[in-house]
Amino acid sequence: MTFLFTLGFLEIELLDIIDILLVTVLLYQLYKLLTGSVALKIFLGLLSVYLLYLVVRAAGMELLSIILGQFMGVGVLAAIIVFQPEIRRFLLLIGKTTSLNHDRFWGFPWRREQVDKLSLTPFIEAAKSLAGKNTGALIVFAKSSELKYYAESGDLIDAVISKRLLMSIFNKTSPLHDGAVIISGNRIKAARCILPVTENNDIPASMGLRHRAAIGLSEVTDSVVLVVSEETGQIALVRNAEVFRNLSSADLRVKLNQFLFDTDQKPAISPAASEKSVSAA
Repeated sequence: MTFLFTLGFLEIELLDIIDILLVTVLLYQLYKLLTGSVALKIFLGLLSVYLLYLVVRAAGMELLSIILGQFMGVGVLAAIIVFQPEIRRFLLLIGKTTSLNHDRFWGFPWRREQVDKLSLTPFIEAAKSLAGKNTGALIVFAKSSELKYYAESGDLIDAVISKRLLMSIFNKTSPLHDGAVIISGNRIKAARCILPVTENNDIPASMGLRHRAAIGLSEVTDSVVLVVSEETGQIALVRNAEVFRNLSSADLRVKLNQFLFDTDQKPAISPAASEKSVSAA
């Protein structure tokens, strides 16, 4: 291995530098994942117990060392149980960003063509009508993942997409209006679905539970989420934990085309539509 320099009695090689950089990146990602959540306090508590165990063992306190040693013996299993949601989010995040997750890697071009046939007009017209009546809505556009886990948390529909059906689902008197609608395979797959709510404390207070649920799902999947605010009637899109608020119908069509189909068309977006809120601050 390539030798770089000597630091005291340590010989630093190129592999050592790469190792340190990778550990730094890993710790930074772990910090971003845990920050702002209760899991960070639990992690610090476990770390404190471990440091106490090292001090007690070094001091030769046998009885306390045995007690803490038994606790540390099941530490890995306990950590997996305690941090199960965070571990799941971390693995979902890796799965979302890896190239193995994309259809092009596996050579299934017909699946890409299916997604491109999705008509955006029913969603844009429904969002405009719902916003005009201050009726809340939460619509999830599945991309690489079918979101089967989240779809099963609600009522499976498997219906043809139409403006009137979307309006009926989100009608305030409908039993299906509370929750999200999931769009997958050019069909309305399910309604009244429960989405994970973001734990980020930096989200503005002006964003309600719908926005927080949309951000939470976009943190762990590559889905695009359409939100209609019940309080303000504003239309927003969420992708990769970024919130694009106060969209007009034209802005909404442009953003949906850009996010769902990766189109290069980028007409001017109104200044009010450029507001962002990054959940992973």
